[in-house]
Amino acid sequence: MSKHLVIIGNGIAGVTTARHVRNRDSEMKVTIISKESGHFFSRPALMYIFMGHMRYQDTKPYEDWFWAKNRIDLINATVQKIDADHKSLLLEDGKTVRYDTLVVATGSKSNTFGWPGQDLPGVQGLYSLQDVELLEANAKNAGRAVIVGGGLIGIELAEMLLSRNIAITILIREDAYWNNILPSDEAELVGRHIEEHGIDLRRATNLKEILAGEDGRVRAVMTEDGEEIPCQIVGLTPGVHPNIDLVQNSGIETNHGVLVNEYLETNLPDVYAAGDCVEIKAAMEGERSRFEQLWYTGKMHGEVLAKTITGERTKYERGIWYNSAKFLDIEYQTYGFVSHQPRPGETSLYWEHPEGRHCARIVYKTDSHEVVGFSFFGIRYRHRVCERWLREKRTVEYVLENLGEGNFDPEFFKQYESEIVSKFNLQNPGANLKLKRRKGLFRRLFA
Repeated sequence: MSKHLVIIGNGIAGVTTARHVRNRDSEMKVTIISKESGHFFSRPALMYIFMGHMRYQDTKPYEDWFWAKNRIDLINATVQKIDADHKSLLLEDGKTVRYDTLVVATGSKSNTFGWPGQDLPGVQGLYSLQDVELLEANAKNAGRAVIVGGGLIGIELAEMLLSRNIAITILIREDAYWNNILPSDEAELVGRHIEEHGIDLRRATNLKEILAGEDGRVRAVMTEDGEEIPCQIVGLTPGVHPNIDLVQNSGIETNHGVLVNEYLETNLPDVYAAGDCVEIKAAMEGERSRFEQLWYTGKMHGEVLAKTITGERTKYERGIWYNSAKFLDIEYQTYGFVSHQPRPGETSLYWEHPEGRHCARIVYKTDSHEVVGFSFFGIRYRHRVCERWLREKRTVEYVLENLGEGNFDPEFFKQYESEIVSKFNLQNPGANLKLKRRKGLFRRLFA
């Protein structure tokens, strides 16, 4: 009799696990349980549904018939309890589902910090499909929204509400936007860009409480400085945390997330975890456990885990860090490690265009000049090229001379490589680096 794999959660980590297990094992029974949606959809596309750029059905990577054809069973339900001793799951309707192998892929939840009024109608986070549906209702007849917290979720919510002509105030406790991740120059650039879009960005401002109106809905927020800001929507976006409510008291070991080793194995046999909910334990003494709450890492978790589940025990190795996002209409990319604060033994080359909408940072070791990280705003660079430079431990001089190889912008977009090289030469008298020119597509075709 074939074994039964059950996956709790139909996000990128859970679905990738199911797909790759099916590709490697045609006999294993595979079931995905999720209440959020009937079918897997692209979570990064949620904002485009709200903005009218896409329909929900357009965000589903696979046709609805895909699952039955590949014999992946879908159960639209909430799991109430994990009984690891008897290898069974209790569903909200009282039914039970038995498993031989279990994957917990329950994702994240929006952070809240116990603010008075945080449960009022009109107050919400932004993570799930249900959150977008709730925002549709909350946005009706709303004139102003207050977003509490910065980062990528906050700026997504701001862009969504701007598309409905809703005025926005953003409260951040830091002195600059997302400066716990971004170096100060980039954080200031993002802050200016936000304000250029007419958003009221309040720096170093903390929320005290959320106030209700006579109808019981949110009517305003109160800051710790005593200022009252009227609004009809409050978006709570101070980050997310692993969704581990289900696994607590199940015997599965947790800390801030579901604790797993480098093989994504929990402390219980035949129980694994993947995606946003996991906390990967430190492999060596002195290191810290880590969280990887990104789409591409969730996909990698699923690919590796499928090998282990089908008999090829495989260690998860993330490789070179990468992330990309968009701050309104400025694209952001980062590769390797770019710290928000300078680290000992590292030097940073920072270039910014006078108009303040394009910048590049290259971080390298002071002694060897080996590049350890890149970040770009408003300039697109090729993932494979930047990753190769980091993997090959190229020097900053090599990277700068070959910078044109990495540029991903279209043929007739303005190129900034020569200005970046000039900035390095200015900072390092005697360097005299020269950018190696590449033939563009037009010239290659007609040379």
